[in-house]
Amino acid sequence: MSSKLCPKIILEGTRLTFKTEIAFSLNEHPRMVGPRRYRYHSPLISGEWCAFTNFPWGRGLINFEPQEEALAMETYQTWMRLFELQKYYSWIVDRFHISTRAYQLMTYNRDYDFRWLEQRLVPQGFRLVFLNRSPESFAAAREERLKVSGNPRQYDDLNRFVEEQKLIQRLVSESMLPRLELDISDNNIAGAVEKIAEWMEQTGGLYMV
Repeated sequence: MSSKLCPKIILEGTRLTFKTEIAFSLNEHPRMVGPRRYRYHSPLISGEWCAFTNFPWGRGLINFEPQEEALAMETYQTWMRLFELQKYYSWIVDRFHISTRAYQLMTYNRDYDFRWLEQRLVPQGFRLVFLNRSPESFAAAREERLKVSGNPRQYDDLNRFVEEQKLIQRLVSESMLPRLELDISDNNIAGAVEKIAEWMEQTGGLYMV
């Protein structure tokens, strides 16, 4: 019997870096999860889920308000415990603790220490992919996103994304997780997916040791 594929990836980056599109593609890529004859449930989760409020585009694990701090930290504890209990499976995460740190720093000047989280993520085989783009490429990416977005106003201020990207890059550099930095300025999602899959394969990130 061949080794079981169980890659674990956290995709980080600001808006308009195609994290979600790449996450879906990775979650069905034969090099990542093996060949499939039919579609089945494979975990793809997101820190952007607005599960703290009962209205669309509300608050969640990244953009929680100060009074929701305990709720957010308990949610992180719960996700981490689930990862540990279900370690022999693939997990693709679309934004997580790095995005939380960036948002909370920019909005409330509050930095959260997630070393405890990363110290538990590393033994589970989690890896970090930082998707970024050149400042001048954000405008074209926004035009594509506006064709399908249900909340276009969130893309009004491209300067915020440029500044957030700088902050995320610094926070990524502080991470203890194995990481890959990938420029998506060319908007080549398929190419980015292949580069991530190759990196995971070459660095032993597809299997639990």
